[in-house]
Amino acid sequence: MRSSYKSGLFSEFIARMFLRLRGYSILESRYVTGRYTGRAEIDIIARDKNTIIFIEVKNRADAATGIRAVSHTQHERLRRAAKTYLARRRWTGDARFDIMVVRGFRVQWFKNAV
Repeated sequence: MRSSYKSGLFSEFIARMFLRLRGYSILESRYVTGRYTGRAEIDIIARDKNTIIFIEVKNRADAATGIRAVSHTQHERLRRAAKTYLARRRWTGDARFDIMVVRGFRVQWFKNAV
């Protein structure tokens, strides 16, 4: 049996491949900000034309459980991390938050989910 950490890494890999096959550029993987105060990690940061997408990847048995696994506290941390990322890069385009629920090799993608 794989550890949850290894399962998470595998799910993130599958999500990145899923995005690449659809023409998205992967800008960052496992982006960490605020290491000592309100630390947040964004699983994947991708780009499609003029939109940067911040993606939380969940390895869950079903989509509903995956979406519920992103708590309100985590939403806030992700938003702060995204604001930091965008400010550091002086990004003026669009941005959004998505959730990808991965089960094995199957991906369910929820756009604008956070």
